[in-house]
Amino acid sequence: MGHGRGHGRGHGRTAALIGTALVLGLIAGTCTGYLVQAGREPTPLPPLSQPVLPQATGKAPAPLPAAQDRRVRTDGDLRALLLEKPRGAGKADWPTGDDGWRDLADYAGDYDRPELVFGRYAMDEFRRAAATGWVDDGYRVKIQLVQFRQEKALGADLNVDHLQGGAEAERDTDSWAVPGTGNGRAYVHDRAETESGYEPLYSAEAYGWRGDVVMEIRVYGSERVSRKTILDLAERQMERL
Repeated sequence: MGHGRGHGRGHGRTAALIGTALVLGLIAGTCTGYLVQAGREPTPLPPLSQPVLPQATGKAPAPLPAAQDRRVRTDGDLRALLLEKPRGAGKADWPTGDDGWRDLADYAGDYDRPELVFGRYAMDEFRRAAATGWVDDGYRVKIQLVQFRQEKALGADLNVDHLQGGAEAERDTDSWAVPGTGNGRAYVHDRAETESGYEPLYSAEAYGWRGDVVMEIRVYGSERVSRKTILDLAERQMERL
């Protein structure tokens, strides 16, 4: 398979579609949200007179151990939550950042209009991103975890909505919910991208979020990516968040 598409600066024409849908969707969604909010009546406050509830007694529950506290895990080394490269798989042949870390400029460089993506993600309180990937059995796998500060906006939820919208907008696409998640979804594109001088390129992708972290998975190959392949990757990655 040629090495001019599916990695490097982006994800081929798939990235252009996703990037354009993401940027336009984010801008449109934000504007719509402001207009809707401005037109709403203020939510009435509850009455001040409330029944007096009995005070809880006894010892407070012990804090969760670090192994069970999701916030402790995601505030640590985000790279440790990425799926490990399968035994025998080759290294990724596209940039995965500085030792697995990607800053906003590096991440935005995946898209055809990086300046627009940079500005949008900065407004959505991008915090950091971790990436990994590999080449195995003729397929290229790219996984990223993108974390948001979420001090003023629910950046993770917002961006997954638009990433999923971009995937669903492509023709000849099948999709399935990722088991065990309330929002994860996987997509397989049945139509290969074709370009003179390159072999046909098939792709699949999956997106989901948990807390302040977004999961992005993309798989490329010269043959159609199976439903089992993309769902298995997505399910196992979401289990780690």
